[in-house]
Amino acid sequence: MDDLELHSVAQGSFAAVLGDVREEHWGLATPASDWDVAALIAHVVGGERMATALLDGGSVDDARAAITAPLEPSEALTAFASACEDSKQRFAAPGALERVVHHPMGDFPGAQLLGFRIADLTLHGWDLSRAIGTDDTINPDLVAAVWSQLEPLSPFIDQIGVFGMGPSGEVPDDADLQRRLLDLSGRRP
Repeated sequence: MDDLELHSVAQGSFAAVLGDVREEHWGLATPASDWDVAALIAHVVGGERMATALLDGGSVDDARAAITAPLEPSEALTAFASACEDSKQRFAAPGALERVVHHPMGDFPGAQLLGFRIADLTLHGWDLSRAIGTDDTINPDLVAAVWSQLEPLSPFIDQIGVFGMGPSGEVPDDADLQRRLLDLSGRRP
């Protein structure tokens, strides 16, 4: 499965969990730092919007504006679907994966941005599942893809600032890959 397909799978996985979110869930805490369900969903929708803005040639300021735009809970499903369709089209455009984007973390090719989106959707889909109490099993293809992206960062992942304290050092090497990925990304199921 290539990264464009993985992105689509990650979007679909997040959408499935998002479809289970009810009004009473919006204020629940999530495993993702200090975010509640509403903030986590706004971040993920904003991430897809940011990818579109960057692939359209947007600046760092455009990216920040896209990822921090407010989101009304009543608009979450339609906003996510629209943001996903837009980003999917942009990533699939000729040359998009080679195009340098001006992300707040620095300049890099669209292929790296695509990897970020796959990881963000995958990990935050798990966060959302945990917060609302639904099945938190991650698609094995997504687990493998995100693991291969993050594992090389393990010696210093805790210093990046987006993965909590990084790996706990308590998960054995023979644990299932989802558990190892979650631990690596600072999540303690």
